[in-house]
Amino acid sequence: MAHCAQYVDDATTDGIVRFDNGALYARSATAHRMLDYKNFQALPSRLVWVPFHFVPGNGGLRCGDAPDGGFIERLITRPGSPVVEDMVRAAIVSQDRPYGLYRLGVVAHVYADTWAHQGFAGVSHEVNRVSEVERDGKKDPFFERKVTRFFEDVMRRTMQPLGHGEALTYPDLPFLVWSYTDGHGRRIERDNAAIFVDAADALCRAFRRYLARDADLEVEGLPDGVRGEIEKLFRGLTETKARPRYLEWLRAVRDDRFGVGSRELPVLAKGVKTWKDQALNPAEPADSRPRVYRYSEDFMNSHWKRFHDAAKAHRRSTVDDILPRYGILAA
Repeated sequence: MAHCAQYVDDATTDGIVRFDNGALYARSATAHRMLDYKNFQALPSRLVWVPFHFVPGNGGLRCGDAPDGGFIERLITRPGSPVVEDMVRAAIVSQDRPYGLYRLGVVAHVYADTWAHQGFAGVSHEVNRVSEVERDGKKDPFFERKVTRFFEDVMRRTMQPLGHGEALTYPDLPFLVWSYTDGHGRRIERDNAAIFVDAADALCRAFRRYLARDADLEVEGLPDGVRGEIEKLFRGLTETKARPRYLEWLRAVRDDRFGVGSRELPVLAKGVKTWKDQALNPAEPADSRPRVYRYSEDFMNSHWKRFHDAAKAHRRSTVDDILPRYGILAA
């Protein structure tokens, strides 16, 4: 389940997988590479960013109500909104499907992102403008240099910002305390660690409901001790690069800092141990197009296929069912 949650950020390729027996399988991209040209094409962006990373929050209002400010206000992500709660509910009630647990992993990523990505929309729009960035209460002298590195001046002048692109990775860094002026001209103060702890608490409740098979059950969140340990890690691990932080989290699990038992988790790298390479055996050289894979009956039950089955089920449910109930047509 945790692997699925991470894989939402890593599955950047879509299209048809072809097998040597004539079988075909359609995989689903759940992310784009940084500055991929696809990011600036409206339909592919909405099919990726809206259902998987920037769930429209409908102003935090329930079905049947609409926020002031027009349609764009419906699209702005809000933490734990009724919209994303409906996505969690859909994952709970569909848990008996072969991809049920994998879908929970996908939704866990989406759910947590509503806290990290709050205030931004998964479409290209002026509402996503970011300016006057401060870090730890001081002007950030490196921010403009970082922005220039990733965005050419002409791109910033001619294209409306997508998601939190202009904020770079700041919304996703757990230890960061920062502020900025948003596209509405409002000053936004962010303590990412506090925000992420709230997200972890909400995830705990969602997991308890999933285990109870009851989407509406009243449950407790994180125990105080566990909540404190999680916050210590969020605030104490200040490496900008994700891998050193990831390794420290693995050590924390190994050392049973969360009181759920010690477990040695593997460090997955590229190669034969990845889900994709376990599921697909190339029958053609890597440079052949279209690439053909050797079919095996094991593919039907592979982790990789079930992740993509879950991602497609989540996207269909979100775009075709849940969002329209809130008056939101995203694609």
